[in-house]
Amino acid sequence: MGEAGRARTTHSYDLLPKDLRPDSQTVGRWSFEMASCADALLFDLGRVVIDIDFNMAFARWAEYACCDQAIIAQRFSHDEAYKRHERGEIDVDQYFAALRSTLGVEISNAQLLDGWNAIHIGEMPGISPLLAKVARRLPLYAFSNSNRAHELYWSTRFAGVLSHFRQIYVSSTIGLRKPDVEAYNHVVTAIGTLPERIVFFDDVSENVDAARACGLQAFQVKSAAEVANAIDSLGL
Repeated sequence: MGEAGRARTTHSYDLLPKDLRPDSQTVGRWSFEMASCADALLFDLGRVVIDIDFNMAFARWAEYACCDQAIIAQRFSHDEAYKRHERGEIDVDQYFAALRSTLGVEISNAQLLDGWNAIHIGEMPGISPLLAKVARRLPLYAFSNSNRAHELYWSTRFAGVLSHFRQIYVSSTIGLRKPDVEAYNHVVTAIGTLPERIVFFDDVSENVDAARACGLQAFQVKSAAEVANAIDSLGL
């Protein structure tokens, strides 16, 4: 169909007198700003970028302790010692002392660490090519509730997929963890843009709700496909 046969899109500013209508450069800038609804993408790591399963740790610890895995799973929790460890308030040896007591097992720190790191299964399927694609359009950042022992492990094993991020904010380093408001404020300030210009992806609903309350655009996701759908829904 030729130019004459194409329907012309009418915009609200077309109704203004000609001398008050914006020039083409201004219209182009408006269109770009409307299409670009974000300055940065922020990702959780566990179950968004890196697949994790605590059952792997429970199985390893049960094997070392010669006990039923179900007992370990029942006794383990994200208790206050766990949270303090993730905020960097106690080191791994202190956490393992508390964990050993909670689990009621007598296994060594080395055995606990072996199980502790066994939770990392691999990359979430399809996430690396997706990150590589969107990184060409927007800067990527990560924010993880994690601890120094885990960071030493995943930063090496998953160095390839993690290279897509400009910066990774780790709770044990910044001394703050999701879903605390102070944690999001810290990361937003570090990224250097308005919270509403950051799109956040996490698998935990509590973290997503807290991020939204802090002004971020936030999505609960469980797969790379869900991340891709969220990005597409924003026109990014």
